[in-house]
Amino acid sequence: MNEEIIQRIAAELKVDLSQVKNTLSMLEEGNTVPFIARYRKEMTKGLDEEQILFIQKQYDYQLKLAERKEDVLRLIEEQGKLTDEIRKSVAECTKLSQVEDIYRPYAQKKKTRAAAAINNGLQPLADWMLSLPQEGDLVAEAQKYITENVKNIQEAVQGAMDIIAEAVSDDAKQRWAFKEEITKTGVIVTKIKKDAKDEKKVYQNYYDYSEKITTLADHRIMAMDRAEKEKVISVSFTYDDEHLKEKAYKALTKGKTSIVDNELKLAAEDGCSRLLFPSIEREIRSELSERAQTRSIEIFSTNLEKLLLQPPLKGRIVLGFDPGYRNGCKLAVIDETGKMLTVDKIFPFMGAGGEASSRKKLAELIKKYGVQIIAIGNGTASRESEKLVASVIQENGLDVSYAIVSEAGASVWSAQEAARKEFPDMAVEERSAVSIGRRLLDPLAELIKIDPKSIGVGQYQHDLPQKALSERLDEAVMKCVNRTGADLNTASQELLMHISGLNSATAKEIVNYRNENGRFTNREQLLKVKKLGPKAYTQCAGFLRIVGGEEPLDETSIHPESYEAARAVMKACGITALGQADAAFDDEKLKDLNIDSYTLKDIEDAIRQPLRDYRDQFEGALLRSDVLEIKDLHVGDKLSGTVRNVVDFGAFVDIGLHEDGLVHVSRMSMRRNVVPTEVVSVGDIVDVWVYEIDEERSRVSLSFLPIEQLQQRDAQFKHQKSAKKKKQQAKPQKKEVTMDDAMARLMERFGK
Repeated sequence: MNEEIIQRIAAELKVDLSQVKNTLSMLEEGNTVPFIARYRKEMTKGLDEEQILFIQKQYDYQLKLAERKEDVLRLIEEQGKLTDEIRKSVAECTKLSQVEDIYRPYAQKKKTRAAAAINNGLQPLADWMLSLPQEGDLVAEAQKYITENVKNIQEAVQGAMDIIAEAVSDDAKQRWAFKEEITKTGVIVTKIKKDAKDEKKVYQNYYDYSEKITTLADHRIMAMDRAEKEKVISVSFTYDDEHLKEKAYKALTKGKTSIVDNELKLAAEDGCSRLLFPSIEREIRSELSERAQTRSIEIFSTNLEKLLLQPPLKGRIVLGFDPGYRNGCKLAVIDETGKMLTVDKIFPFMGAGGEASSRKKLAELIKKYGVQIIAIGNGTASRESEKLVASVIQENGLDVSYAIVSEAGASVWSAQEAARKEFPDMAVEERSAVSIGRRLLDPLAELIKIDPKSIGVGQYQHDLPQKALSERLDEAVMKCVNRTGADLNTASQELLMHISGLNSATAKEIVNYRNENGRFTNREQLLKVKKLGPKAYTQCAGFLRIVGGEEPLDETSIHPESYEAARAVMKACGITALGQADAAFDDEKLKDLNIDSYTLKDIEDAIRQPLRDYRDQFEGALLRSDVLEIKDLHVGDKLSGTVRNVVDFGAFVDIGLHEDGLVHVSRMSMRRNVVPTEVVSVGDIVDVWVYEIDEERSRVSLSFLPIEQLQQRDAQFKHQKSAKKKKQQAKPQKKEVTMDDAMARLMERFGK
């Protein structure tokens, strides 16, 4: 292991070196991130999955960085140009891009004007010009380099200037300084293109827009990138380029004058305008996009995690209701375990007769199967279906609630092979009703079957690097599945394949074993499953529960390797059964058991609540029994809603209307500048206040603060801003010194 890299990672995470070393050792041994996070806390001192993933990724990156540094130093040394200064600069690099900037002047270049000039033997002429000659004649010097390829003095001088221009662009330290200055002071400018096609005016905000680079929000960067890609706008930068050209020229001349000043000035300007500035602008755009994409991926990951961890509505009979107009509404009743009991279809929006028969059939289904909750998909005809359901509940005096459920990806799952195998005799749209119902019953078990990118909780997901997005979403799924665990006897293959130590093949074999041999009665039976060896068993056993099996501890999150310790704890404290109401743990009696504090705490928690579900700490679905219409709303009304999506500029909240209301980031907190994901998460049940109503477009703007409180905050902010401005104006202004003033002072100083 590289000690220097380990120290750097430990410093960045603010943890001990031993925590990083132990984590890396366990990863090298083939242990999974969830296994290390849960069952090796004594080794990591409680690092969570995100910290372990950070260590893993950073160590890999730093190894690549160290390897590239060695390569670059070797390549420069082979050219006989390696100096102590270059070696020091490379050693100080913290990014691969910085190493590449240092290597740029030494990299073999093809088809550049400078490369052609060097091939034509003009490097000595360029070196002579860079030596800042005080005497001599440029024409006479250039005459020496006229050849078959360099036909005249003008071509010779131009070739030398091309070499100097490229040197200006390749100067790493100058490049970094200019890039920093452009980033700090520059402005990004967008203009609509002449032949732009934006019929719905999606990008209207950017038809004529400018903003400082330093203040650009990530979602605006993503919008600009997409608008530019769709050829709606052009994007450019403005900054003091003349000032930077002058600095580049002064760097060449080192404050001295020479007989080639004019040529050096032109070369510096050309190097900046033709090579350096466009390259820096591309880098800044690329870094802005990368930053915005990384942020967008993190938002997507966080939203997915929150969605997957929504609490299940256990032990309920659910009616899945997939709304539709012409093709009718598909209904699926599922029992407490997710088993489909019946499917049906109604046509309530095809005329008065259709509505009457639909109401009757819906009421009959609810009564016949003892439905307790109705899950209504939030797609086409969702709100009309909500009205229908609410009126049927009220007219028949039914003790039933309903919830609006996101149906994103339901059709994707319905068409998959697994869905066809489970319900071979059902139409695709009927399967989607089953999926909608199961999402309320157990969100994780159902949503895990769908590609995360089809679940609809991100922003600009199609503009993101798909490999990085997939990897990050897979990590989110991994965290959720393993924090929750799975019932070994009911979990689907799709759920099992995400369990620590398992993959698609071993998950399939577990299902096959279940089908051939019946229920698992103890965890050790996993060792009889094909393709599942001792190593995989160690990694997965603690995450797979068996309820009502031969070994009571199998229904807990306690790992089999700690069963002996768990029994010792129970014996020492006089606990005779898991979940014992009066269970008390005596620290004095437990001291002699030689169990590390992390494992001991996990054992105690599992003994107290053996069937505890990690998701129970979060809020469940918002259940309703009546409908809301936009005409019923007034500014200032207080409502409850479910957060459906969180993005950079705010959160979309389902308050029961056709369209989700938007809580803009500026109306989320008493502070003006907040990060939405730090305020609210997908699936949260929140109180909101109606801020603005646009009936014509069926849009409602919301606030997390009462309107009066929001107004007070804005008034206070305005007062503070005004006071700050007055204070600045009150400061004595420095008088601008003109050339005449300067001359007058000089004359006064010398008595003239």
